[in-house]
Amino acid sequence: MGKKIYVGNLSYAIDDQSLSDIFAAFGTVESAKVVTDRESGRSKGFGFVEMSTEAEASSAIEKLNGTEQSGRAINVSEAKPMAPREGGGGGRGFGGGGGGRGKSFGGGYSDRKPRY
Repeated sequence: MGKKIYVGNLSYAIDDQSLSDIFAAFGTVESAKVVTDRESGRSKGFGFVEMSTEAEASSAIEKLNGTEQSGRAINVSEAKPMAPREGGGGGRGFGGGGGGRGKSFGGGYSDRKPRY
């Protein structure tokens, strides 16, 4: 298994295939994925590439970091594992995570004293 690479500051015009093409000059690209917004489908300006070997990945990182691609200087580095999320989400009165009582969205019961 190769090494996963983070690519940041991508032009919004770059798609999965063009990202793969940029890295193909440095070896075999196992996968290339531009991260997109779930609702709009628009690029978020970063993505991930997986190269087939550590040596290819290291070469790509060294040679591509800071280079201009589609008018933007891209940031290329080794991808870090995603940190676990804190809490459980929410916290705004919807019963999520460690949010406690949160804000009340509606006129329901409250154990706080009313302000006069």
